[in-house]
Amino acid sequence: MTESLAAPVEDAVDTPGAGGKGGNVFASRKGALAKFLAVRFLLIIPTVWILVTVVFFVMRIAGDPISAKLGGILPPEQIAERRHAAGLDKPILTQYWDYISGLLTGDLGRANADGEAISHVIVVYGAATLELVFWSLIVAFLVGIPLGRFAATHRDRLSDVSLRMLAILFYAAPVFFVGMLFKLIFSAELGWLPSNGRADVSTELDLQNVSPETHIYIIDAILYGDPHGIADVLAHAVLPALALGLMTAGVFLRLVRVNLLQTLRSGYVEAARARGVPERTVVGRHAFRNALVPVVTVIGMQIAMMLGGAVLTETTFEWKGLGYQLARYLQDSDYIAVQGIVAFIAVVIALISFVIDAIVALIDPRIRF
Repeated sequence: MTESLAAPVEDAVDTPGAGGKGGNVFASRKGALAKFLAVRFLLIIPTVWILVTVVFFVMRIAGDPISAKLGGILPPEQIAERRHAAGLDKPILTQYWDYISGLLTGDLGRANADGEAISHVIVVYGAATLELVFWSLIVAFLVGIPLGRFAATHRDRLSDVSLRMLAILFYAAPVFFVGMLFKLIFSAELGWLPSNGRADVSTELDLQNVSPETHIYIIDAILYGDPHGIADVLAHAVLPALALGLMTAGVFLRLVRVNLLQTLRSGYVEAARARGVPERTVVGRHAFRNALVPVVTVIGMQIAMMLGGAVLTETTFEWKGLGYQLARYLQDSDYIAVQGIVAFIAVVIALISFVIDAIVALIDPRIRF
């Protein structure tokens, strides 16, 4: 864990290259930073292990998916054969050991529902989710950060109060409700944008001819070189990205506003004003950049929330990503598929959290370990 404190005066005065006390402080800080990052990285292992263990046993409590789905349809002998093939007739601790052993070797197994290798599902559908999260982050940045800056520079005015209420609305509104509302207004009523899918069928068929196929439609469309396909992919991404991105935009708006107001009251900003620096320069050059540092610290958490929100967003817009597939596998009580996807998402979130901690520790000299 880190604790943000103002650096002592003696640490700030001594320069790292000056030798003596300053050099010792610098070396000590580098060692503390390396230890902190090593500990944070190692913590990924128990974090992921606890999550996948909980998912494993919760799915077992839910019941036997093969018997529930095929009971009364297939004779008991065939059901027993399928349970044996899936390893569901083994003792639960044996199943758990096989599952953990598979994870350690990179073998995520195959889905019972469609027979797809989970690694293939993650590559194909994970690319779709990555694309959706990317567009949603762009929406969050373009909406939340400028509006947060505007609200801070118009503190306690009607515009500031309205934006604060809007931020709460963005964050509190269920993403599936926002998605359905957008579909009703912009697709069904106005007919401006498509309501479902990642692209038209004709565009998807064209993108299958791209080599190498990245499964990220905007990249594949650019590689294909068809302006119509690019426009089609972008049009399909607008509503899902807005539905998911506005949730995070509300967080960024409030965060930027609060931190910018605190920065504007700091000593170095007041000193700049006393020197006659124009207010626009004070806000843009001195205060706004420092106010963005806390935004970096929450990006990882917001990406994690987006991955959770992607399940609802992708289901609402039939955006065939990892969340969409996860919802399907959950309906089928497909142990193998759910466990593999959840394990992958857990690793991604843990790695993102580690990277964000490392970036913050490197760019913020006030961090102590």
